[in-house]
Amino acid sequence: MRLVVVASVGLMGACSTVQHEAPAVTPAATPAPAAATTIAASLPQRLPGYLGEGDLDILSVVAPAPVEGGVRYENDRRNFLATRALEGSPRWRMADEDAKLGTADLLKHFACALDAQLDPTAVPATLRLLQRSVRDAGVAMNTVKNHYKRLRPYRIDTGPLCRPADDLGDTYDYPSGHAMAGWTWALTLAEVAPDRIAPLLARGRAIGESRVVCGMHNPSAVDAARTAATAVVLAVQAKPEWQADAEAARKELSVVRANASRPDPQACAVETALIAQPIG
Repeated sequence: MRLVVVASVGLMGACSTVQHEAPAVTPAATPAPAAATTIAASLPQRLPGYLGEGDLDILSVVAPAPVEGGVRYENDRRNFLATRALEGSPRWRMADEDAKLGTADLLKHFACALDAQLDPTAVPATLRLLQRSVRDAGVAMNTVKNHYKRLRPYRIDTGPLCRPADDLGDTYDYPSGHAMAGWTWALTLAEVAPDRIAPLLARGRAIGESRVVCGMHNPSAVDAARTAATAVVLAVQAKPEWQADAEAARKELSVVRANASRPDPQACAVETALIAQPIG
């Protein structure tokens, strides 16, 4: 089943990485900075992406970054300041957890949405599909980041953050790497588990919103991330390699999910309620 998605992007922001996000897009010999851990964190193997050079002109797809004095710029500032009031709340704690983008962490983030607790070793075909798609998302992300070089919100205004700012180093805001990884996972999983489309997309959206809650990204950076990730996922779907990998992942998941442990219903109900909270 082919999921056709139109990116309608709202007020959310997630953590992204800098122009040097080497693990996601550069040869293995290139050293990676400590902050380059968002999209790269979900890539335990150095699998290639599906897209070739010139396959997707991402700068023509993503809206320009907000500029000082503009309406979007001021909306971002107001949102950052307003969401500092979430410090210490259950949504704040969820945002802190959502900052973890290792493969096992992402499978945990999406467990309720999939209605299955998955061990990474049990779903190699699914992870291959996800990792290769995320690789392409990383290339698109870095292209936009390098072009706009927009400052993160805590470098413009001050307020509490749910993660140490030093973890990110001198990295850029637009678009968000966490939001791109979360949305790429959500769209891709929705392709291979179409019976769970709504909860998967809701969870992917929330990973982006978590970065606004954390104060690591502006809402516009998550808007841009979801637009870019949607473009990437639609582009890779045209590739025969993606289609073959997706079919293998569908078959794998249909078996593994049928025998997997179910996540705790009470914990999932709490998660659903947190995801439903408006941010900003």
